[in-house]
Amino acid sequence: MEASREALLDLLMEAATLKRIPRTGWGMRGVPHVESVAEHSFGVAFVALALADAVIGESDGDGEHTELDVEKVLVMALLHDLAEVRLTDLPVSAVQLLPEGVKGRAEALAMDQLLAPLPTMTRWKALWREFEDHSSAEGRLVRDADKLEMMVQCLRYEQGGCGGLEEFWHAIDRHAWHYDISAEIYARLRQMRSGAERSEA
Repeated sequence: MEASREALLDLLMEAATLKRIPRTGWGMRGVPHVESVAEHSFGVAFVALALADAVIGESDGDGEHTELDVEKVLVMALLHDLAEVRLTDLPVSAVQLLPEGVKGRAEALAMDQLLAPLPTMTRWKALWREFEDHSSAEGRLVRDADKLEMMVQCLRYEQGGCGGLEEFWHAIDRHAWHYDISAEIYARLRQMRSGAERSEA
């Protein structure tokens, strides 16, 4: 096999490692069977696709219709945590100890190295940067999807009997959503959680 194909295969083999990298925030709080980064990335892609389908064509506050490139949305969602194949899923408590900008620069370097075998490397890296910088409508939508997917999973863990996850809710309560539909879905998740708590009381 030619060198470029070997490099692509190396990327596919390394990316598969995301299936074995746990989402550390859950594990640190005692969740017994923690989702992998790959499972989370699939969830984000599906949530982002559903959100995009819901908002495309809707009128915004200025009477303009929302336009989104669904391909960009899906590429961003699938790539958004790819760097963790090299860096792992660093918990917030660890990131807070790093000098400002270090994690971002390490992620950018990892993405450069990981995507190097791809002919679309430049475009995919630019889309990943749009997600990181919230610099496009698609990037902002995937940002919302990332948080929503986390809170869907959080509620699922709590419904399965896991406790001690209140800090996730408190953190997202302060989150500034980019799309109204995201805020509405989160509010409904909150209601579902409150209803479950009342029924258990």
